[in-house]
Order: sequence, then C-alpha cells, then structure tokens
Amino acid sequence: MHSENANMDKPWLKSYPQGMATEIDLGTRQSLIELIDESCQKFADKPAYDSLGKVMSYAEIDRHSRSFAAWLQQHGLEPGDRVAIMMPNLLQYPIALFGILRAGMVAVNTNPMYTARELKHQLTDSGAKAIVVLDNFAHVVQQVLADTDVQQVITTSVGELLGFPKGAIIDFVLKYVKKQVPGYQLPEATRFGTVLKQGQGYQFRPVTRSLDDIAFLQYTGGTTGVAKGAMLTHSNMLSNAEQSDLWLQSIGLDDEEVIITALPLYHVFALTANCLLFFKIGGLNRLIANPRDMKKFVSELQRARFTGITGVNTLFNGLLNTPGFAETDFSKLKFTLGGGMAVQRVVAEKWRQVTGKPLMEAYGLTETSPAACINPVTIKEFNGSIGLPIASTECSIQDADGKLLPAGEIGELCVRGPQVMKGYWQRPEETAKTMTADGWLRTGDVARMDEDGFFYIVDRKKDMILVSGFNVYPNEVEDVLASHPDVLEVGVIGVYDAKAGEAVKAVVVRKSDSLNPSELREWAKRELTGYKVPKHFHFVEELPKSNVGKILRKDLRDLYGDSRKD
Repeated sequence: MHSENANMDKPWLKSYPQGMATEIDLGTRQSLIELIDESCQKFADKPAYDSLGKVMSYAEIDRHSRSFAAWLQQHGLEPGDRVAIMMPNLLQYPIALFGILRAGMVAVNTNPMYTARELKHQLTDSGAKAIVVLDNFAHVVQQVLADTDVQQVITTSVGELLGFPKGAIIDFVLKYVKKQVPGYQLPEATRFGTVLKQGQGYQFRPVTRSLDDIAFLQYTGGTTGVAKGAMLTHSNMLSNAEQSDLWLQSIGLDDEEVIITALPLYHVFALTANCLLFFKIGGLNRLIANPRDMKKFVSELQRARFTGITGVNTLFNGLLNTPGFAETDFSKLKFTLGGGMAVQRVVAEKWRQVTGKPLMEAYGLTETSPAACINPVTIKEFNGSIGLPIASTECSIQDADGKLLPAGEIGELCVRGPQVMKGYWQRPEETAKTMTADGWLRTGDVARMDEDGFFYIVDRKKDMILVSGFNVYPNEVEDVLASHPDVLEVGVIGVYDAKAGEAVKAVVVRKSDSLNPSELREWAKRELTGYKVPKHFHFVEELPKSNVGKILRKDLRDLYGDSRKD
C-alpha cells in the first residue's frame, strides 16, 4: 500500500454543504431485504409506483413481491441463484426485483434491446436459472434458451397489470396495430399474473442475507468488448442509497417526493437513484416506459407535479427541444440530476433558463453502484464539474504507476469507498486490472481535481484523440460545437490522418439544413486551439446511442471512422 494513499488529504470536505455528515451509517440493516420490508410497512398506504396511469401502493408492492418470491422458492430456486429481468419501466419490474431479492436471490438486469448473441452471453455467464421477460422481447429468449441454464421463464405484457379494459386495449394496439410483439414459442413459460396468483397460495419463507452477499450482477463494458458482471453486494447498494439520501437531504426530501423515472430501471443509475432511494424514503416513482416518445413524455410531465428527475444529457436536450416542455409546471421541482455521460454546458444553461432550477451533474460507474461524486444540491448554476466525492468516499487522481497527483494535474480518476463493487463475476484477472490492492477502483476516466476538491472529467482514456502528439478530448470539442444554435447533437471521434496521425472528426445532427462545415469550423476556431478544431464534418439524421441515450463513440468510429470515405 502506498503510505501517501493511507492518509489522504480530503480537500472536498471543506466544500461540503454546512452541517452535512461526511460518513454514512447503515445502522443495523444487514441487507436490502430489510430496507424493502421497512418501507413496505412504514409507507403501506402511500403510492409507490405509477405506470401508464395505474398506481400501486407500497402495500400492494409488498403483497405482490412476496407472492413472486414464494413462487420462485416453490419452483426449485435457491438463495444465491441468479434471476434475469428483461423489461422496460413497468410495474412488473419492481415487483419482480423485490421478489427476487426477498427470496435471497441475485438480480441480473438485462437490456431488453439485446440481440440473441448478447443475451446468450449474459445468461450463460451469470448462470441465470430464471428470466422474467416482456412479450415484445420473448422471441430473443426463445432463440437462446436451449443454450442456457434457465429453467423458469416468466412472460408478461405491457398491459397485464393495468386492469380491464385499459390493459387489454394497450396490448391489442401494441400487438396488432403497431406490430411491436413478434411471435414466439415458449410453451413452458408461466404468465406473470399466474405467478402472482399461484404465489399467494404458497408459504413465503423469509430469507436472511448478509452485507457481503451479492444482490446484483450488473453487466458493464459491452461497449469495450465482452460484457462483465459487476458483483454489487447488499452493502454496496445500501451504502449508495444511504449516500445519495444524505446528499439530497440538504434540499429537504420527504415522503411526498415524486421522481420521474425515464432512465431504464435495469440501468444502475435509475436502479439506485430512483428505484431504491425513493422506495427507501417513501416517494413515488413515475415510470416512463418509452422516453423516446418525447411528445407523450412531455404530456406525462405536464400531469405529474414532479419534485425530481434524473436523466442523461441527451434526454434533457430532447425535452428542451420538444414543444410544450417549457409550459410544464416546474413549481414543485427540487432537483435535476444528470449522469451517465457528460452534461453539456449549453444544455444545463437552457435547463436552468426553462425550469428555473440548476441541472446538477453527478458521476458514477456500474462498478460504484453507481454514485461516486455529486455536485452539492446548493449550487446555483452549472460549473462543469462532476462534483465532490460523496460521504464515506475518497477520490484521487493517479498517474500510470499509481502515484497520487496534486490538485490541477491530469491523470486517472480512482475511487475508494463502501459502494465499490466486490469485483467482476468469475473474472479475477479483470478484477485485478481494475482494483488495486489498497482498494482503489481505476475508472479509466481522465480527470483533474481543483483546490476545493471538485473533480472534472477530461475524457475517457480510450476516446482521447492524438493529433501530432497533442491530446484532444472529444468532450471539450463536443461542448463547443453543441453551443452553436443550429446544432442539435454532436459526437466527436479521431480518424486516421497521414500527416498528424489522427484528425478530429465531428458527426453532427443539425437543426437547420443551411448549417455547413465552414460555418461550424469558424465557430470552433473562436473557442478552440488549432489542433482541436475538427478537420472533418459529417452531417447525419441521428447519432448511435445506447439504451440510456448515451452517444456511442465506438459506433461512431465504426460508422464514420475512416476519413478517406469523405
């Protein structure tokens, strides 16, 4: 262990809001099961989840998740077994999730947009024994089922829990009008409603789990090669929910909160920040099943009287560019939290202008459950920083040899704290590459820290562009180009260049067809030094994005990476 790492200076503590605790206390809780049990009893009569206009109370979530757990127990699954959930934000998600956890099992969150190849990898790698899947994606499960250990398949439809006639109408439209439900054959599958009905008749056997037991296998790194399962323990998730709670308490959260949940719950950001944290404090999660339908999303927001919203830069940008959003009632809004990718200054400033509230940037990783740094909720305007390390968390900037770098110097951001994963599932070599002997998680992000302990992401190590030996960070170039009034979205990559090794290329979605490369180049020159100004511009209708709306630079490189095609 580096002795200098042991007694670190923590300059961020002096920037904490006054009176805020610097360490968390989990109390006597040993697992997420206790958190679920407590909230179900304490807030029994309160609304917990609202999906497509159907509201479910804490007491109903309690009853249904117990039935779900009892059914799993009755059907040959044991504590520690992995159960996959493959669905968007619907009421079935929290019921299944809490049922899996209450039965002492491990939840494997699965992206519904996965191809058969990706799904097969995740199910075989995790050794999942069961899967809960929405009908719309069941044909993909059918393709891979024979090659996995899955013994139980539970299927459901979008409308299944919405009641008659609404649920039936929605299902009819999705299947026969919009043709969004491809046919599938899974004769052994059980319907979600049947599981709940049968489960009521079974005896639920309460299970105890310890802090060190795995609660989630959360897959990550699919964009960088083979997806790895981050082992997130009950302690990791409880700690991060507690850390987030502590952080947001300075704006006075209570059990009347209404959080907009548009990011998918299978993504770790919404899983902790929305699903777990707001269940812990007795709030209401308003589930948005399809945030890509911006018009419908805005009409939901106009009805919601929401107090908080989490999202990624592209989501906020999309809302700001959707008619009707500016007329939404923001009087109850207490906070907006942006993560998952860099928040752009132009988006944050417009958000503040329209809503009257700042867009706070946060930073985290799947491997940190996810929150590591958050801006103080007391900030009045966008500062370009990812914020301060949250309670019980240390962050440092290190060079390639693991030496701590002083404030102002650029290096790799490393994180240490109770929310850092146990390691990667069955991948000791990968774990050893990412986690140091003295507990630091190497994030792969290039960053710096200022004198006050605020951290700033410079870029992903692997996205950095090297122009004639000079480092160019795509985030910076994207920020400048995005501030042009006729640019809707932009992604920046490095392409081959005979003279400079690499050149900067901008792939742009424009608001006006009159925008041309020379105008954008001039715009960039006003803010950027010569070697950072894009040499190539390519206009497109849309940019490739991940399931949470993160612009995928890897796909940009695959599609537009060879400048010789231009």
